[in-house]
Amino acid sequence: MRIDQARQLARRWVAEEGARLPGFGGAFLTGSALWADPDAELPPTSDVDVMVLADPSAARIGKFLYEGVLLEVSCLPGLGSAHDVLGDYHLAGSFHLPCVLADPTGRLTEVQRIVARDFAERPWILARCGHAMDRVRAWITGMDASAPLHDQVTSWLFGTGVTTHVLLVAGLRNPTVRTRYAAVRDLLAEHGRHDYHEVLLDLMGCAELSPERVELHLSALERAFDAATAVQAPSYRFASDITAASRPVAIDGSRELIRRGLHREAVFWVVATYARCLAKRAAAGVSGYSGYSGHEDGFMELLGDLGAATAADRRRRGDRVLAALPGLRETALSLC
Repeated sequence: MRIDQARQLARRWVAEEGARLPGFGGAFLTGSALWADPDAELPPTSDVDVMVLADPSAARIGKFLYEGVLLEVSCLPGLGSAHDVLGDYHLAGSFHLPCVLADPTGRLTEVQRIVARDFAERPWILARCGHAMDRVRAWITGMDASAPLHDQVTSWLFGTGVTTHVLLVAGLRNPTVRTRYAAVRDLLAEHGRHDYHEVLLDLMGCAELSPERVELHLSALERAFDAATAVQAPSYRFASDITAASRPVAIDGSRELIRRGLHREAVFWVVATYARCLAKRAAAGVSGYSGYSGHEDGFMELLGDLGAATAADRRRRGDRVLAALPGLRETALSLC
């Protein structure tokens, strides 16, 4: 299926189902299916992201199959002014392209017009880079050694991983989620800064990992993923990410990166998905981190390879990320 056909299916879902959500105020595309060439094929490892404006009472819908396409639907309680959107690195990345799927009031269309006009102006680029850097700080400083392990790791991981978004935003690229390290690698290579890509991988702790080692961790994740799909945890925010329908994105997408020689770039999503598997199991009352099922042990082995096995390790690694922010900002300025 082509990207444009997948977009049309997303539009149809919004008209048939999304518009029924309480407080429906419109919907728009976001993510890789928006940034991609409409004539390109939708990869089997990709979903189509849809953001719906709806009341906070509307539950997160998440990932689900709709007429052969994996949609990921999230709800946003409101949208600020065009200037608010221009300074938000996630929202601006959507609204600078023709993203609107439904617009009962006409407001989304007007915001999209202004954002598309001003998106590439340097002051707004710098504002969005600053927003991304603030997210790095928030994730890292928000690490809580008393939280469940999967939450601790998520804070450290995303705080570290958003460093790629700072640079992707500076280069006017999609701040993608799963393939962020592959995307920033391409961007830095185009600017003759492949050396800085190694810095980013070193901050994650995966710069020296071999393909065989990453493949081993992915195999362990695959077993944990399949076990987690068997439990029900409706209260867990990302439960729909750990289902049979989502397996091509979560597992096959990482294996594809390894096969392309981007094994180190695959590590971010391997860790993120592993943490979500264990978080889903914990929400369903199946947890341990002490060999209960063997899956927790595999997670600890992965963290050990990254130098992030203990709270003290993660704090040290997080402090390294914070110390690297001035150099990250300088690199971002060179890409603008």
